[in-house]
Amino acid sequence: MRLDVITIFPEYLEPLNVSLVGKARARGRLDVRVHDLRDWTHDRHNTVDDTPYGGGPGMVMKPEPWGEALDAVIASGTGDGAGEGVREPVSPVVVVPTPSGRPFTQELAVELAGRPWLVFTPARYEGIDRRVVEEYAERYEVLEVSIGDYVLAGGEAPVLVITEAVARLLPGVLGNAESHRDDSFAPGEMAALLEGPVYTKPPEWRGRGIPEVLLSGHHGKIARWRRDEAFRRTTRNRPDLIVRADPAAYDKDDRRILAELGWVEREDGRFGRAAGDVEE
Repeated sequence: MRLDVITIFPEYLEPLNVSLVGKARARGRLDVRVHDLRDWTHDRHNTVDDTPYGGGPGMVMKPEPWGEALDAVIASGTGDGAGEGVREPVSPVVVVPTPSGRPFTQELAVELAGRPWLVFTPARYEGIDRRVVEEYAERYEVLEVSIGDYVLAGGEAPVLVITEAVARLLPGVLGNAESHRDDSFAPGEMAALLEGPVYTKPPEWRGRGIPEVLLSGHHGKIARWRRDEAFRRTTRNRPDLIVRADPAAYDKDDRRILAELGWVEREDGRFGRAAGDVEE
């Protein structure tokens, strides 16, 4: 997979050289290229922003440098398989981090992990002139993505979040290929649950032990305990996930633990709290 990032702060992306992403780059699983947007400016101040039409606070990133940068970056890969050695042309997915975008979820991470080439456009100030998104959406897939209901100073931090979430799903990146299958929010049977608690050696630390079932060697009981703990954590921290979940994913043991935790099955088959449903 190839990832390009166009930014006015290339140094912000240095974490892409460490940890799992850095290892994926070193192994050739991930081709990451960071570009300085100011390389496509033509005045002595390397200006990338201007005042907004219609007035208002803040500055808006100019369309000219973004257009030149995107044209150059996309042209560098459309004929070479986006760095993967594939000869047929490859089109990128342009990812625009923005608080007003589509929520970034594990499902979207899986979707992006299946694409050969992502081009990120992290903005600063009040954002990028809207015409840039409109222009490239006519030729390529453009995804406006939000990592949460809050506002940051720029889009570089979301790029790091999205890249790490996507990179760990690529073949050969995680040491154990099964590691991501039981992640919180992982698509599939566990999609409605948060991951439960985990433990490692020593068996006692500061007077605190670990659950006996984890020492039993009984894989079935351990799997059940982990799933029960996942239900407990989800009930405590994200009950909305259970409210929205497809009840067809729950077996009789799941229904038992849900009942113990105060959930009741509604007429439509979904679950709600005994004292009143949680709002979605």
